[in-house]
Amino acid sequence: MAEPAKIAEVIEAGTAQFAAQCYELYGLPPLGSLVRTGDTYGIVAGAATSSLEPGRRPIARGRDEATEEAVYQSSPQLSKLLRSEFAAAVVGYQDGDARRQYLPPYPARIHGFVYLCQPDEVREFSRSFGFLNILLNASLPVPAGELIAAALRRMSRAHDDPRAFLVAAGKELANLLSADFITLKNILGRLQ
Repeated sequence: MAEPAKIAEVIEAGTAQFAAQCYELYGLPPLGSLVRTGDTYGIVAGAATSSLEPGRRPIARGRDEATEEAVYQSSPQLSKLLRSEFAAAVVGYQDGDARRQYLPPYPARIHGFVYLCQPDEVREFSRSFGFLNILLNASLPVPAGELIAAALRRMSRAHDDPRAFLVAAGKELANLLSADFITLKNILGRLQ
């Protein structure tokens, strides 16, 4: 099987998170997507498009343009002055033939290529729900419940029976959040 196309490159890495800059402006993977860089797996936990120069904000340019695309056509330099980045919460790693759903011994490599995981890889990774506990306890740029719901919705699409997958995930969440009914209810409500 051919390697999927790389979508980004790691520009900052720690044991629990990494940040990646997309090769294409607005080429961001959706919130909750499973991504891989080297042997490290992450779930997209937030994204932003901003100026390449810190402190320098983009200015409005579309007053005389009919469409948003026209803004970029009349100012082609914008694609070189802006960047799209995302943060990924590390949720596991490949350890030889085994996939581990806990933090890896080393952070991802700077300049490592980032790939959006394909359905078969998502299906294999999500056979276990160990990553849920990591997300519940991680320091994230978005609320943990929102990220978990987004990740489970996306992962369910890779399974032959999405509903059965979500029911199994809901049962695991019920165990993990037995003392926090409100958070459990909020997450389960977002899985529909």
